[in-house]
Amino acid sequence: MLIPSQSWGEDVAVDSSLVKLNLESIKTNIAHCNVKIIAVTKYFGLKAIKAGYEAGIRDFAESRANEAIAKIEQLPQEVRENSCFHFIGHLQSNKAEKVVKNFDYIHSVDSLKIATAISKAACSFNKKEKIFLQINNSGEEQKSGYTKEQLRTDMKSILALEGLEILGLMNMAPLGAAEGELVRLFSDVREFRNELEKSFQISLPELSMGMSDDYQVAIKCGATMVRIGRKLFT
Repeated sequence: MLIPSQSWGEDVAVDSSLVKLNLESIKTNIAHCNVKIIAVTKYFGLKAIKAGYEAGIRDFAESRANEAIAKIEQLPQEVRENSCFHFIGHLQSNKAEKVVKNFDYIHSVDSLKIATAISKAACSFNKKEKIFLQINNSGEEQKSGYTKEQLRTDMKSILALEGLEILGLMNMAPLGAAEGELVRLFSDVREFRNELEKSFQISLPELSMGMSDDYQVAIKCGATMVRIGRKLFT
């Protein structure tokens, strides 16, 4: 089931007991793996974040800067101080400063220009921003992300930027893709990560891959973080 875009940020009631039940079900499915579950709240309002927090979730993801920051600012102090916030949407350079200020992780770095803007903002706040480099290896034109060739070209320059902690790679698989295609795409990201580590003598320990419909396949292919919304909150 897809959530229509007009419901972005809708503050509908969310039962924390349902979220907890859904969370436990997901944890059971991935009990054999050391994987971080990131709750995607971009389609939901404050009530969902609060319900997720009450259910034990501490990592929340948003993809629209202005709407997300408005939510974060309205959260109870306890929730803000004890949670990590992940930005997973396409980031415009003119919003880099406000995103760096409000988010602990940025999963969607897709160009040297964006990396440079994040670096500048992070240095102004005297912080190290945790980032992922987004890979578009499915070739979908409507999705952002580096091609492997582009990232190979930019990697040295990105590594030279201050204020960044490059954790690994992120990708988004096509909706409705067959399992075989998912395995191919997720495995390709893992293998490309390994190539970058060897070529540039760096460590990229994290792979942000998998969402509600494909997280189990992503985990089998090496994902260390999965981004789940619908299966947690509905």
